[in-house]
Amino acid sequence: MPCRWLVCIVASDQAIERAMKEKSTGGTLARRQRLQEVGRVAKAVPRVRIIFEGESKIGPGKIDLLDAIGETGSISAAGRQLGMSYRRAWLLVDAVNKLFLRPVVVASVGGQHGGGAELTDFGRALIAAYRRIEERTRSVIREELSPFESDLAGE
Repeated sequence: MPCRWLVCIVASDQAIERAMKEKSTGGTLARRQRLQEVGRVAKAVPRVRIIFEGESKIGPGKIDLLDAIGETGSISAAGRQLGMSYRRAWLLVDAVNKLFLRPVVVASVGGQHGGGAELTDFGRALIAAYRRIEERTRSVIREELSPFESDLAGE
């Protein structure tokens, strides 16, 4: 299933020249590493959204919901934890379940103790894969944008 990614980076001509010079001389490696550890680039948080063919999406909101379902065992409780209605949470779970051939969440109908929802092994693997994508993205952001740290506008 093909998917799309879109990343836009805008920088000043001076920043690009300085970054190219720093890369070619290699003399600012220590500075770049310090900036990666403490600078605003290091604190940048990616919001990764993967858009599959047909405009189906998986992103931080759905993954956070799946995480919350794993913690609470309930679509309703997970929705409340994230500040959304049961209907909204259920629609998002349904969309994720329809995105894949295997179920991500299995819900049981309420009974004496109410219903419940459980992440499948496939669902747990999906969350883990998404979190790895986020971490790799953070790493690339730190690596690629640290030369532009000093050119970031004030907070």
